[in-house]
Amino acid sequence: FIFQSFQLIPYLTVLENVKLPMAVTGQKKKVKNDMALEVIKRVGLETKAYRLPDQLSGGEQERVAIARAIVNKPPIILADEPTGNLDTKTANEIMMLLQSLNEEGHTIIVVTHNSDMGAYATRSIKVQDGECFA
Repeated sequence: FIFQSFQLIPYLTVLENVKLPMAVTGQKKKVKNDMALEVIKRVGLETKAYRLPDQLSGGEQERVAIARAIVNKPPIILADEPTGNLDTKTANEIMMLLQSLNEEGHTIIVVTHNSDMGAYATRSIKVQDGECFA
């Protein structure tokens, strides 16, 4: 799940935030570290792995949230307004990242009020006044 407001733990580093969902996997510490560093690199934050969330921009915090969501390689990713708090350039970068994850086989479900973000979708469903339109 990718939260609209990131939900990063403020006193944990980027690496620690990304490793958080791995706490229940039973994997060895080194494996968790390696997997977390791999996805941190994937989202372009390898130089910021040991920073705290308040030392990052909004777009970087969103990337941490995405890294945390994909670290366990889930088949489905739910994203609640993943670009809602971002400028247009960063929002497009985030959507391209989600699009590449989809191309790799992840199902990505995005809820957004921004119709421009719909251009990245392979399928869209509009909900208005409780009614669905394909």
